[in-house]
Amino acid sequence: MTNKQTNDRAWQRMLSGRRLDIISPSPMDIEIIDIAHGLARVARWNGQTIGDYGYSVAQHSVVVERLVQTNAPELDQKWRLACLLHDGPEYVIGDMITPFKAALGDSYKEIERRLEAAIYLRFGLPAELPLYVKKIIKRADRMAAWLEATQLAGFSVDEAKKLFPQPRGLPRSFKLTAQSPEEAAQNFLRRFHILSGVKAD
Repeated sequence: MTNKQTNDRAWQRMLSGRRLDIISPSPMDIEIIDIAHGLARVARWNGQTIGDYGYSVAQHSVVVERLVQTNAPELDQKWRLACLLHDGPEYVIGDMITPFKAALGDSYKEIERRLEAAIYLRFGLPAELPLYVKKIIKRADRMAAWLEATQLAGFSVDEAKKLFPQPRGLPRSFKLTAQSPEEAAQNFLRRFHILSGVKAD
């Protein structure tokens, strides 16, 4: 394959029929069914979790949105939609563990940022979220990661404490069990349609 052939193809064909340019994504080429399908098949923790299925990014996204409801019950519904979509770019670029993201550096972060902006714009959100919303989402994201680490990914509480701070206010009622891709996609889409006000086809 020549360099020209490699450079010419920076898009991925989605099951919806859309062709998404990964380097310069257009909001018009983004469909929620593609996001749900992709995220439900991307495993967090590189698949190193207990259960019959990998713990998917789609399921993680729903859990994070539930935690935001608990942590910030007065938060506007559109920001909860942003929360549900916070890992949206991973339907294209996958979920990489934090140390690997750091090793890849700025080029990875820029591609991720462009995809995130296009997803948010596609569903009526600003390309850049307000800082206070980012902080709320980040807190819930860290809570979810802790729960996943200690319930699914084999970390003891003591081991987890050595690697990342234990979030305050962790709900004791959250018990995680990895769902099938079909169930994870359905639950993700259900929350999307409720939060966005867009009816399912």
